Amino acid sequence: MAQRTHRTAPSMSSAPSTSSAGRSAPRRGPHRAWAVAAGAGAAVVTAGVFTTVPGLLATPLHDQYAWDRGQIALAASVNMVLFGLTAPFAAALADRVGVRRVATGALLLVAAGALLTTGLSQPWHLVLYWGVLIGAGGGCLTMSFAAQLTGVWFVRRRGLVTGALGAAAHLGQLLFLPLLAWAVDHYHWRAPVVTLALAALVVAALVWLSLRDHPADAGVSPYGAQGFVPKPPPAAGAVRRTLSVLLAASRTGTFWLLAGLFVLCGATTNGIMWSNWVPSAHDHGMRTTAAASLLSLVGVFSSLGAVLSGWLTDRFDPRRLLCLYFAVRALTLFALPAVLSARITPSLIAFVVVYGLVDVATVPPVIALGRRAYGDDGPIVFGWVNAAHQLGAGASSFLGAAARDVFGTYDVVWTALGVACVAAALSAPAARPGRRHGDRRGRPTRPDRARHVGSGGPAPS
Repeated sequence: MAQRTHRTAPSMSSAPSTSSAGRSAPRRGPHRAWAVAAGAGAAVVTAGVFTTVPGLLATPLHDQYAWDRGQIALAASVNMVLFGLTAPFAAALADRVGVRRVATGALLLVAAGALLTTGLSQPWHLVLYWGVLIGAGGGCLTMSFAAQLTGVWFVRRRGLVTGALGAAAHLGQLLFLPLLAWAVDHYHWRAPVVTLALAALVVAALVWLSLRDHPADAGVSPYGAQGFVPKPPPAAGAVRRTLSVLLAASRTGTFWLLAGLFVLCGATTNGIMWSNWVPSAHDHGMRTTAAASLLSLVGVFSSLGAVLSGWLTDRFDPRRLLCLYFAVRALTLFALPAVLSARITPSLIAFVVVYGLVDVATVPPVIALGRRAYGDDGPIVFGWVNAAHQLGAGASSFLGAAARDVFGTYDVVWTALGVACVAAALSAPAARPGRRHGDRRGRPTRPDRARHVGSGGPAPS
């Protein structure tokens, strides 16, 4: 009996030992998690590039088909709305079928929408292909996707990787938007769109080869973990939880205040800029390539501003930061009609720098307020608040272009959006995040878990 026990003990330890031996060679090189992060980054960059293209297509489509700018901008509006609404449900779907399948399918959907766009002949084609297909596909590759992936694959460096993936969309603007603008100027609009579609197909193949849903699928431990972590079973009821959190949060004033602030935030950032910045600069005689370069520069300073805002949020009242950010944004929008010109001037560069620094800076304070108010459910609440952001963005994209058709200038649009930022700055101090509103079952959130989530430390295993 003792002898049989002696034989059993090595057998029981052999699985970890064999697994460790199987992983000994990879340990001499980069951990598999970094390849997964690189594949995810490529997917997020690709989706980010597609979000900025409608602004480059507005003038060529207007010139070729004589469509109203409002008709063209409607596709961008639908794209932005679906981009926001898809994210919470894509996260739930990824919990069930895995991030690998969701990310690959999203890129295939984006590629299909872009290829179909090259054969459009009616405005509703643009709404269906670019608005619905690309909007839904891109919505699967947002910060929810990044948070899911880093939460599973990383124990150490989780914040670093999450931040890098969060900035990846802006990196897409920086690297590819000027190049796409140059291609539109020299080769018309269809060639760049086809190129983007082919790039999405290539990245889809890369994602399928590099991503795994869980480290256990690759026979490794999460980066920085002390031991092997088994893969959990597929989550059940994730969609129900997503909807129940929305229902519970919608009964609180804090949710509606944060959602309202983000409606105005979306209207005064990507909603107007991604689809109307290039046409507005073109109205002042600026070449498309130069306008797109300025927009990509906004993306650079947006990334810097987001990092700085996260640092400030750990040290100051998030409500005061939101008030400051919206006030600064209002001043930049009020000044924009006076600084826009055919050339890139120092005053225009100053606008790009200051506006860029407060562009995405509102995100860390809103996440912090959501965590304080809703504890464990804070990230899901933020997903819905971010959907409100995209609703504001979609409305601004359409209404901004429609106003241009009516008034013949974007000046009234910039002024109206500046007024909206003033309203947001005055409303931000009204957020009262001191009392948590309970978890999705209506029970009070445990203070220790809520403090842990808000601290930015590693999540519990």
